[in-house]
Amino acid sequence: MLQELEQIAQIVEQRLEQHFIRGRTLTLKIKFSDYQQITRSKTMFDYTRDWETIITTATALFESVEFENRSVRLLGIALSNLENAKATQVIQLPLFEYVESGNC
Repeated sequence: MLQELEQIAQIVEQRLEQHFIRGRTLTLKIKFSDYQQITRSKTMFDYTRDWETIITTATALFESVEFENRSVRLLGIALSNLENAKATQVIQLPLFEYVESGNC
């Protein structure tokens, strides 16, 4: 399963590079064959899109999970808390324009 995790991390890194974005919060999602799912996440100090950071963090989260002899049917890695998300925030415009007194 760690090989699959490495491949997923490579795909995540490629997509981040393709869109010139970096993230701080890595989330690992695991779905089991009995349809239960768990997520584990870690917020890092700096923004990243580096494969080594992604796989190291994902592996640490994966190894912290108790599998109890259950089969895994899905693994997923997501990076959120994106750096450029701040640049695309919605700005509320004023309802009325400022009018100087006497120019009504």
